[in-house]
Amino acid sequence: MSARFTIRKLGSQGDGIAETESGDLFIPFTLPGETVTAARERDRATLMAVLEASPLRIEPACRHFTECGGCALQHFEAEAYRQWKREKVVHALKGKGIECEIIGELVACAPQSRRRVVLAARRTETGMLLGFNRHLSPEIISISECPISLPEIVAALGQLRALAELICATTKSFRMAVTVTGSGLDIAVHDSGKLGEHQRRIASNFVIAQGFARLSIDDEIVIEPRKPVVMFGSVAVALPPGAFLQATEAAERSMAEIVGGHLKRAKKVADLFAGCGSFALRLAAKSEVHAVEGDAAALSALDRGSRFATGIKRVTGERRDLFRRPLTFKELNTFDGLVFDPPRAGAEDQSKQIARSDVPFVAAVSCNPVTLARDLRILIDGGYALKSVTPIDQFLWSSHVEAVALLEKPKRRR
Repeated sequence: MSARFTIRKLGSQGDGIAETESGDLFIPFTLPGETVTAARERDRATLMAVLEASPLRIEPACRHFTECGGCALQHFEAEAYRQWKREKVVHALKGKGIECEIIGELVACAPQSRRRVVLAARRTETGMLLGFNRHLSPEIISISECPISLPEIVAALGQLRALAELICATTKSFRMAVTVTGSGLDIAVHDSGKLGEHQRRIASNFVIAQGFARLSIDDEIVIEPRKPVVMFGSVAVALPPGAFLQATEAAERSMAEIVGGHLKRAKKVADLFAGCGSFALRLAAKSEVHAVEGDAAALSALDRGSRFATGIKRVTGERRDLFRRPLTFKELNTFDGLVFDPPRAGAEDQSKQIARSDVPFVAAVSCNPVTLARDLRILIDGGYALKSVTPIDQFLWSSHVEAVALLEKPKRRR
């Protein structure tokens, strides 16, 4: 049964929140000030109708909005949306008692710029489904457009659906990560089942015919007509299957420019959680870089990229699980600049070591404002001064926001 609700504010995931006698009720695709009818189930509700719309409500950019689960905020006016994302960072920092005057304006994300998407696929009686999961549901919504993705991905949806049909060896759903590279589409599939030799040959011929760069299944390369290559500054890097890559090239470039500007005076830089080298190989244009990463394939790609590059300084690599064994403050004291870009969980233990170190210039990059605020609090309590925080939007119309924080520590008098 539906009921009438008034939306008070947006929650951290972009859902509208209505106050009720039994507590907050989360209603997706609504905006503050709206009066709506919704069907309630515990603390969540499904929107039925908007009775009184917010003046900030706009026409969504995609026909699949509210169904596919890929976007949460296409209905939110652009400037208000950007302010809401910036406020997520402000709120997280305030929660740790960190002053907010140092927070810059959000670096916006353009439509049709996302170079990597993870699609869901499943074979049904009526054919192969390929798209995104409905919001908070395992149901796959087949898509025919996607205004956040690069046109190369959208144009290939039909071919990707056909490839999913060829490689499917399971009755369950499986994932297909598609990345636009300089060599073509890199397709990394997981959980599609074990391919027979006949299936493998057919799929390989299809990949060649469509001009795809590579197909891998569960990190095993099935066929690689061309190595998938991306540029990190002036350095070409061949990505390993399923490698982490920032979702948009523009966001990656913005973050690298902010970090590079902060560390420009550093002669020797540590890049922690270095991945395939998106920061390290750019920083190497001016500084010696020591890249530390737990994933062997990513570190190997970074190493190969640096070895074949010209015009960069020395780059060394170290495979190390920084969650289990963070670099100690004594090890860090050999550097005069540092950048760290951990997963969503942040880098609490590593931050404690950085806080004890004498590294004068530190850049913290994060995809989670809450764990960033926690780690920054540790650094500030260890004597670092927070100079700026720049929010960056690279997951357009989602609730996610990146941030780059820059810190300095005065040199100790000897």
